[in-house]
Amino acid sequence: MQDTGGGADDPTPAADVQTTARLADPTRVADAGDSGGRGAGLAENAPRVPRFGHASRTVWSGLLTGLAALLVLGALVAPGEVSQLTPEAFVRIPVEALAGAAVLLVLRGRARTAAALAGGALIGILLVLRIADLGFRSALARPFDPVLDLPLLGNAADYVAESAGRVAAVGAMVGAGLLTLAIPVLTALAVRRLAGRLPGARVLGGVAVVWLVCAVTGATLAPPVPLASRSAASLAWSVGSQIPVSLHDEQEFAKVAANDAFHDTPPDRLLTALRGKDVVIAYVESYGRSAVEDPQYATRVDATLDAGTSTLAADGFGARSGWLTSPIAGGGSWLAHATLSSGLWIDNQQRYRSLTTSDRLTLSKALQRTGRQTVGIMPGTTEPWPESRFYGVDSYYDAHGLGYRGPGFGWSPMPDQYALAQYDAKTKDLPGPLGAEITLTSSHTPWIAVPTLRPWDEIGDGSTYATDVAGLDPPDVIWQDEDRVRTNYRESIEYSLNSLVSWVQHSGDDDLVLIVLGDHQPVPMITHDSPSRDVPISVVTRDQQVLDTVSQAWQWQPGLRPGPDAPVWRMDAFRDRFLSTFR
Repeated sequence: MQDTGGGADDPTPAADVQTTARLADPTRVADAGDSGGRGAGLAENAPRVPRFGHASRTVWSGLLTGLAALLVLGALVAPGEVSQLTPEAFVRIPVEALAGAAVLLVLRGRARTAAALAGGALIGILLVLRIADLGFRSALARPFDPVLDLPLLGNAADYVAESAGRVAAVGAMVGAGLLTLAIPVLTALAVRRLAGRLPGARVLGGVAVVWLVCAVTGATLAPPVPLASRSAASLAWSVGSQIPVSLHDEQEFAKVAANDAFHDTPPDRLLTALRGKDVVIAYVESYGRSAVEDPQYATRVDATLDAGTSTLAADGFGARSGWLTSPIAGGGSWLAHATLSSGLWIDNQQRYRSLTTSDRLTLSKALQRTGRQTVGIMPGTTEPWPESRFYGVDSYYDAHGLGYRGPGFGWSPMPDQYALAQYDAKTKDLPGPLGAEITLTSSHTPWIAVPTLRPWDEIGDGSTYATDVAGLDPPDVIWQDEDRVRTNYRESIEYSLNSLVSWVQHSGDDDLVLIVLGDHQPVPMITHDSPSRDVPISVVTRDQQVLDTVSQAWQWQPGLRPGPDAPVWRMDAFRDRFLSTFR
């Protein structure tokens, strides 16, 4: 074949070269035998036309390859902690990439393509799991469990809907679904593209040596994230190890739940030491140990607790306090409520479903069996609550049944003081004694508005609270300032505690036994990543015999504020100790 003059890598056909030359100079004489050389001279001096199509394809090809490499690298080296998500943390050498490249170098043709697509899809699945894991760690202070945590997606959608509206919730769920499907597809295509551009064995061997040196020396660019990365492999191992445990969790829970020491206790042997008492259990949302001990909150919160102790003492009420370790952190309040009430460790939705379809004796059932009218005040509940029968609640009032006509406060549909006032209104005509559970929500994330404590006779239908939210910044503005969010959190805890103290002053009598506790620690951003899951718990009453019993049997400390050395129990231990102590 005749050489057209193009380079070995020039894909332009000879005919196209000649055509391009003619188009460049239409006066060129094509006759190669022109004795004057006029045509030849014009051809030599004519401007060369750049081949834009070839150059553009080269640029786009390089850009796509670079993006593919960045996607795969990011998926493989993404750190496992939110606090480690810095640009420097992604400058690492993934051992998984070295191993995968070595395998692909050995394969050829369709086998290489199939392996690249399968490996890329696996990388994408791991990236989806990593994103979910980071989300759970930032919101619930624990890793994501692909078996047990899927039911929580519905609760997440409800939270978004109640905080930002139904449209935002639908958009978030659709976006999350599309992203979950798109990521494995994109990573599969990315690895397939990179498979055709692999470096040689010598280059891979050299990089492997560098990885090994970094692994041995513990070299880091963004401490504590190591340069020698094995993040994806560690995640795969962690998930693979957890799945069998999670799959057997239901069976293990059934064995534990089958043992109920108080199930058959006759009513005349239940809570005899509290006969005639109104027993009220009040949960303060996100009221955890950090609120009492973290310096950013403790100065004001502790002052609130100490002032509340003094205020109650002036009205003849005493308090004793300790700590409970909640099964959860950041969210999932219903799991903590189930744990306290049932005496079982309820740390996932599967256990919750198993529990609420059983005949386990709960604290409310125990109060119900002793002849008390049992009531639930649940301002955060917006849908039917079929579990009321399991818990032993004669009547409950959700967000729709409490008659509130004021503004919402972020996720919380109404202020705590209003909910407590409604408890008084709903129970004033019930024959005593009473047993009640009151869920207070003003300190629920996202902490964008804190109500103002009001005189009890001015609360009305709640419309007066409109002034508390007038001109308030939207949540996305508030959450750009972490210090502002933390301040709002602290103020909401102070408000909830002050509401309870004021309510005891306003409505408490000699027959009241109030058990007030936090349900869980707030999200890690508030706790500064504290590993503690402890929450304060206090018993408030005028009955000195009850206070002495708590002091002697439980060693709880005087006042509303538990000290750092106060006793710590697991939350699932409370039911049995309470029923045993006051039987």
